[in-house]
Order: sequence, then structure tokens, then C-alpha cells
Amino acid sequence: MKLFIYTFFALISFSFLGNAQTEHKVFLITLDGYRWQELFSGADSLLIQNSEYVDNPEALYREFWRPSAAERREALNPFIWNKVAQIGQIHGNRTLGSKVNLTNYMWFSYPGYNEILTGRADDERISSNDKQPNPNITVLEQFAQETSKTNKVAAFGSWDVFDFIVNEQRSGVYTNSGFDLSTDYPLSSDEQLLNELQPVIPSPWGSVRLDGFTHQYAKAYLRKHHPDLIYISYGETDDFAHDGDYAAYLKSAHNTDKLIEDLWNFVQNDAYYKDATTFIITTDHGRGTDPLDTWKGHGTEIKGADQTWFILFGNQVAPLGEINGDLQLYTNQVAPTVRQLLGLPQLVGKGYGSPLELN
Repeated sequence: MKLFIYTFFALISFSFLGNAQTEHKVFLITLDGYRWQELFSGADSLLIQNSEYVDNPEALYREFWRPSAAERREALNPFIWNKVAQIGQIHGNRTLGSKVNLTNYMWFSYPGYNEILTGRADDERISSNDKQPNPNITVLEQFAQETSKTNKVAAFGSWDVFDFIVNEQRSGVYTNSGFDLSTDYPLSSDEQLLNELQPVIPSPWGSVRLDGFTHQYAKAYLRKHHPDLIYISYGETDDFAHDGDYAAYLKSAHNTDKLIEDLWNFVQNDAYYKDATTFIITTDHGRGTDPLDTWKGHGTEIKGADQTWFILFGNQVAPLGEINGDLQLYTNQVAPTVRQLLGLPQLVGKGYGSPLELN
């Protein structure tokens, strides 16, 4: 009888554990201002050979230049093109007819992130990068409200405006951005070390920290809480572009590819996430190409700054590879896709996008 009871409860426990392991988890990731041109074609020779943007073109040619666009993009983003292209989907190569665009008309960061995280543009109220609390409810806040799992959702960003974009004060979503130190007490040894290092390792910018800190703070939270929904925003690509430093822009994009690979490897070696996690990666806006100098900027005056891209892989995503053929998608479809994956109610009304078809 005791053996029967033990076996019965063991089976129940296993059943609940199995259910928990098969519930969907989402890693939502953004690379600030990363152009589709580099993602799909690799390094741009016109920018490499321009002394205004590159100090040592020979070294950059050796590192990232290859004879074909396919080889160049593999050199720049090897994980994306050697692994993700085999197991997921990559949308936005406009030379193949695959298009992704913003629906907001601002074409810069706060409006772009609002659109990504809420599923709708709000040009009337989100029309600057000012540190104003977002009046809209993000999918992060919705998850926290619907599930009451406040430690199962979190946001990490290199740009210090994310506390306001996520509206941490109202939403209750743990947000670590800019030069925030971890306040997720009790601190792990990793968080203690990061809190010691960040103030003494200078960033080139006053409002954006180095992406390595954002990444490691996020990983510390992943290990501690195993959130079902985590948002990570890497920012260096945008700021190096604004600085006109094309070499640093390329190297940052290359490094971020490694950071994404590190997250994937973490997921593959963690029982809570393995075979239950979907990665959605995108950008908040595009950049210019013509005239050449507009690669540094974005906004409504910059042609092409509304052109973005999607990378999708993991659980629930059909391995379609690079999308070839006429297909128009929009950035306002990201949040609805996250809602669908996590079983959250869709928000309806003017401007809201529809979930992406992953299969």
C-alpha cells in the first residue's frame, strides 16, 4: 500500500513537473538600430573604405570582408547564419522580397520600443526619447498582471530610458537598465561582482552602458529566477553608429551574435528552458543608406529608417530559414506573438498587429 501511495504521488509530481517544463517561455531580444543591410549582406565596403568612419580599413577588411554577401554575413554574425538559419526563420531581406517595417512614423528608439513591447504605435504620446513613463501597457506588464508572477518577467537594457519604457514603477516589472546596479536582493556572487565593476569601467556614452553588463545582469537573473518572459535590449550598435565609428559598429554586432549564442547555449543546458523556449529578435528602427552619411542616423527624415527585420527560433518555430518571397510584416506583430505564445489575451483596437505565423 505504501509503495502504491508513493508511486501515485510520484506520478502526480512528475506530471506537474512535465507540464511546467513544457509551458512556453519567451526570450525577446533587440539590437538597437542594427541595419538589415549588415544583417543580410555583411560589412559594407563603401563604409569600410571611407576614412571618416574607419581608421584602419585593412584590419577591418581582414576581419569581416569576404567575396560574397553570404560569406560576409556569416563572418559578421556566424551564430545567426550557421545555426539559427538552420533551425528558425529570418525575415527582412528586402532583396528577396521579404519586408519588415515599423508602423510608427517617428523612426527612432522610444516609439520603436513602445511598438515592439505593446503591439501598437502611439505617435501622439510617444514622440520623443524623453524619460517619460510609458502610458501604454507592455506585454511584460500584461504578463505580470495576468499571472501574478512578478519574478517570472524582467527587462534588461543598455539604454537608461528602459525604466520608463517598461514603466517599472507602475508595472512592477523588474527592470535593470542604463547604469542601474542590481537591486535583486539577496544578491548572488555574480551580481555583487557586476555591481562592483560597472561603476569603475567607463562607457563611451552618458546614457548607455556596455552590452556586456546588460547581458551578465540578465544571465544572473535567469539563473536565480528562471523567468518565463525576459526582455534584453543590447544598445551598442546604435551608439557606435551615431558616433560614426563603423569598425566599432561591426565589432559590436559581431559580439552581440556571440551573446545571443551564449543565451541559446544556456537554454539548451537548462531543464526549465530546453525545448520550451522561443527566441524573438528584432530592432527598434533602421538606418539610412543613401546618401552614405545617413547610415549614422534615423528618424522620419532618413529614408529607410522604418525598415527592420525579425529573427525567430526555438520552440513553436518552423525551420524555414531565410525567407525568400514577397511577404510584408510589421513590428507591431511582435507583442501579439509573445501574447499568443504565453497564452495571454490579445489586445484589440486600432493599430494593434496580429501574431506572426511561426509554423
